[in-house]
Amino acid sequence: MTQMAKALLVDDRRENLMALEAILQGLPVQSVAVESGEAALKQLLVDDFAVILLDAQMPDMDGFETASHIKRRERTRHVPIIFLTAADRDAQLALRGYAVGAVDYLTKPFDPWVLRAKVSVFVELWVKTRQLAAQSDLVRERDAQWRVLTDAVDEATALLATDDPDARDRAIHLLEQARWTNTP
Repeated sequence: MTQMAKALLVDDRRENLMALEAILQGLPVQSVAVESGEAALKQLLVDDFAVILLDAQMPDMDGFETASHIKRRERTRHVPIIFLTAADRDAQLALRGYAVGAVDYLTKPFDPWVLRAKVSVFVELWVKTRQLAAQSDLVRERDAQWRVLTDAVDEATALLATDDPDARDRAIHLLEQARWTNTP
């Protein structure tokens, strides 16, 4: 069973988190809402996320500092961050957001359908990445099985090329053992 994608929602105002959860409702994503940058960093230690919706302006640790910490961690540096802010359309804030690794910067009020579309793209990319990783693991496993079988055939062939009277029996045993070891 595949794991459902998650979106981390970070805002110091509960009503904003509730609005974001409502906007994302119906998408194939589980919302995880936290009210501070510190809580977001803790949540990122235990869960994997397809996307982070991050309020730029929060008390204590603001969104920019939070994003900076996220992008420094190996485990989370590739998680896309979309900044959301009620601040004026200040180009400097947007540049600051992009500078710390954001993929987008939306100023409130924003179109909820645009946000849904952006989140949907990142969720789909997350799902596809997971599928590719699973397929890659399967290919590596099959490759290892192939190598074991190839080695067994090579060894059996070498045994059969000798004048040893017991070589045939050992070769058969070797091939049967390799076949049973590599049967799913």
